[in-house]
Amino acid sequence: MGSSSSYSAIPGDQSELITGCDEDDHGLAKTKGKNWGIFICWLLGNGCLFGFNGMVTIEDYHVYLFPNYHPTRMITLVYQPFVLTTTALFAYHEAKINTRMRNLAGYMLFFLSSFGVIVLDVASSGRGGIAPFVGLCLIAAAFGVADGHVQGGMTGDLSLMCPEFIQSFFAGIAASGAITSALRFLTKAIFENSRDGLRKGAMMFSSIACFFELLCVILYAFVFPKLPIVKFYRTKAASEGSLTVTADLAAGGIKSQPENPLDEEDQAFAERLSNRQLLNQNMDYALDVFMIYVLTLSIFPGFLAEDTGTQLGYALVLIATFNVSDLIGRYMPLIEQIKLTSRKWLLIAVVARFLFVPAFYFTVKYCDEGWVIMLTSFLGLSNGHLTVCVITEAPRGYKGPEQNALGNMLVFFLLAGIFCGVVLDWMWLIGKGW
Repeated sequence: MGSSSSYSAIPGDQSELITGCDEDDHGLAKTKGKNWGIFICWLLGNGCLFGFNGMVTIEDYHVYLFPNYHPTRMITLVYQPFVLTTTALFAYHEAKINTRMRNLAGYMLFFLSSFGVIVLDVASSGRGGIAPFVGLCLIAAAFGVADGHVQGGMTGDLSLMCPEFIQSFFAGIAASGAITSALRFLTKAIFENSRDGLRKGAMMFSSIACFFELLCVILYAFVFPKLPIVKFYRTKAASEGSLTVTADLAAGGIKSQPENPLDEEDQAFAERLSNRQLLNQNMDYALDVFMIYVLTLSIFPGFLAEDTGTQLGYALVLIATFNVSDLIGRYMPLIEQIKLTSRKWLLIAVVARFLFVPAFYFTVKYCDEGWVIMLTSFLGLSNGHLTVCVITEAPRGYKGPEQNALGNMLVFFLLAGIFCGVVLDWMWLIGKGW
């Protein structure tokens, strides 16, 4: 009665993926479409920050338009309260949220916000001033709301699947920074000698961001839910009591049957730890991601963009160096020999990163540009490596609903760390007359 009836909320032909089939069929369902799933997760991770990274990466254009408003720091500072508040609300109510609608709404808002950057520039005719700057800050706020929908929703959803999916998703997030940096160099080069070239390059870049965000909407809505491996893990999560995957299963052609109540034994099986219990058991992981991003965002991008010299080209090189290094760091855990799995050593490594603060201060003050670039690469490598180690290790051993909840909570702490880091980033301006 136990193992078979615990899947009674799932149609018989689909529950065979887990209970009624032989080992060969079980293994096929668990791996079929895996490579496509990894690639799509990478693209969806790109889309999670592609638009906002685009706003940060065209900071040379914004600094030109708004030289007195510290646009790099202000855009990031406005963005953070909205992403943090949205993520907190979803993390608290995650067990009742339709994950599919949450993620789709987020990706659609990413697309509309990216389009809004173009509309604002056309409406203002590429001129500066307080009104266009306020409009830019409102778009940054919209990006924050979108990120609050997507990053926690996708992390929670992928936490109940194979670790390669969530690793690929976070690698995609880092890749968005590297790709936007490369595209920015390309668009600057294309229009370098043309009239109003800085503006044309920025608008071409924003158009590419629009197209990519629309691609993410299509992939998540119509392609990802139909992969056999995705249907397998979501079916498994539903059997363990998860209510957040119902719409995703329907999109994949699997109809749930809520009218069949679970018996007492199944209800006991479907019980999950509360959010408070999960947090108590994983407080060290939560502190890890919080401290990783407090440190990183207290240096990147504001300090690297505005406090390392007066040449805009040098600032772009530093931002690109960080983004590429962060991307490489997120693939390093795929090498088992260097992946950190010990909770104690993860915490030690995270705390040790705070040595970057005095290191950057003295390097920028007394050393040449090559040393700053090298230090920036180490900052990116450690950020990417430790992030993936924590995010992939924390959900191990939990049931689907618990993995989803834990993924949402870790993203909240990650974003809280980003917000605190952005605020601390302003301390670099102390003594500079601002």
